[in-house]
Amino acid sequence: MHDLVYEGEVGLGRIIGPIRRPGAILMGANLRGANLVGADFTDADVSGAVLRDGKLTSTTLTRANLARTDLRAATLIRATLQGANLTDANLTGTNLTGANLTGTNLTGANLTLATLTLANLTLATLTGANLNGAVLTGANLNGAVLTGANLNGAILVRSDLSGVSLTGADLTGADLTGAVLTRACLVDADLTSAKLSGANMEGANLAGAKLTGVKGLSTTKGLKK
Repeated sequence: MHDLVYEGEVGLGRIIGPIRRPGAILMGANLRGANLVGADFTDADVSGAVLRDGKLTSTTLTRANLARTDLRAATLIRATLQGANLTDANLTGTNLTGANLTGTNLTGANLTLATLTLANLTLATLTGANLNGAVLTGANLNGAVLTGANLNGAILVRSDLSGVSLTGADLTGADLTGAVLTRACLVDADLTSAKLSGANMEGANLAGAKLTGVKGLSTTKGLKK
């Protein structure tokens, strides 16, 4: 039995970090603006909680349940979210620079204008996620599932998208300069006006993909010109 169990409103003065509370139950808790830097919430249930504007730098949320959590404008720099459930979470404007999201479930999550520079999203599931305008420069999305995801205007410069499933994804105006898309599935994806200068698309499946106005095709590796 865990010694930190809250549902509903949480007094910030009682939970300001650093804390080590693996398995804590914080369903629906109001933690807006809370300082949780370096806290350990491994296997915690934070579903439906409000962590908007929260400070979660280097926080551990391994396998945590963050479904429907409000993480708008939160700082999750170098946070560990390995195997976490972020289904339908709101990460609008969230800073996830250098975060570890290996195997994370981001199905239906809103990552509009989020910053995921150098983040690790290996094998993450982002089916139907909204990453409109998100910054994923140098991010590792190897083998991630982004089926039907909205990546309109997203920055994916030098990102590793090898083996990624982008079936039906919206990549309109996305910047994929220098990105690795080897063996990626882009079936029916919309790449209208996207930038592909220096991208590696060897073995990529582009059946039915829209390539109108794509920039940098002459320098794209592995793509039939």
